[in-house]
Amino acid sequence: MPVETIDRLAHELEAEAKTLSADIDRFFAQLLAPPGDSRALFYEAMRHAAIGGGKRLRPLLTMAASRLFAIDRERALRVGCAIEAIHVYSLIHDDLPCMDDAELRRGKATVHKAFGEAAAVLAGDSLHALAFEILAHRATHDDPWVRSDLVLELARAAGPNGMAGGQMMDLAAEGQELDLASITRLQQLKTGALIEYSVEAACIMNKTPPDARTPYRGYARNIGLAFQIADDLIDHSGDEAAAGKPTGRDANAGKATFVSLLGEERARQQADYLVNQAIEHLSGHGREADLLRAIARFAIERDH
Repeated sequence: MPVETIDRLAHELEAEAKTLSADIDRFFAQLLAPPGDSRALFYEAMRHAAIGGGKRLRPLLTMAASRLFAIDRERALRVGCAIEAIHVYSLIHDDLPCMDDAELRRGKATVHKAFGEAAAVLAGDSLHALAFEILAHRATHDDPWVRSDLVLELARAAGPNGMAGGQMMDLAAEGQELDLASITRLQQLKTGALIEYSVEAACIMNKTPPDARTPYRGYARNIGLAFQIADDLIDHSGDEAAAGKPTGRDANAGKATFVSLLGEERARQQADYLVNQAIEHLSGHGREADLLRAIARFAIERDH
């Protein structure tokens, strides 16, 4: 790919990510406006987690995939915010003392450290519920069948056969010697399922038949694994200040990762291979897929 093309894509991605981040903050600021009663602290806990910071990769993927089908931006934004609500709920719960017991997330105190464990549990629960409320609202799509499919597939991606199941597998893996196939399966559920949904949601809004979604699923699956390898590399040798959270936690917990199994150099090579494969899945598209291509490269060229 010519240097000028790479530079253009990087600039386009940076601009879209900045705009989208502001749009997401605006959406959650309105949705989570404090009610002026005894729930005020609880609302502040949700706002603390949902507003500001983070890569916003999942809603960015939804917005980029929506470009393939010329889907209305506001509708795509609502779906992206629903996905972000699920992601943020998972981070709040993952950080709890009963899970990872983390003190720092996105460069600031974790929710349970700032607001207490009870507020953190309820904030996570509520963001989970709000995600489905957003998708079920008519403003997301006129067609109730589309809204139903969006809800169904997000529930699958977030539940026992997706993100939550992967998190349980991750907790059970501490101190165990897992092989590459086991780590790949774990991460396809824990991280990959929601990333795959982020792309497939655009197909659902476009009413693309399931059997025609194969290349988009392939793109998302490759990106999900590449993204996780990059996370493992950051945890292994990244800068804690840039990451916005403690590094070295996987090694300290005795968790097997792509880096511990493959070594740093081979892990980087595998991530490069996955990114190139992901981009190849978009060969049937022209410039309307450029943002997806740029996201693929960002997945491994980041420090947080």
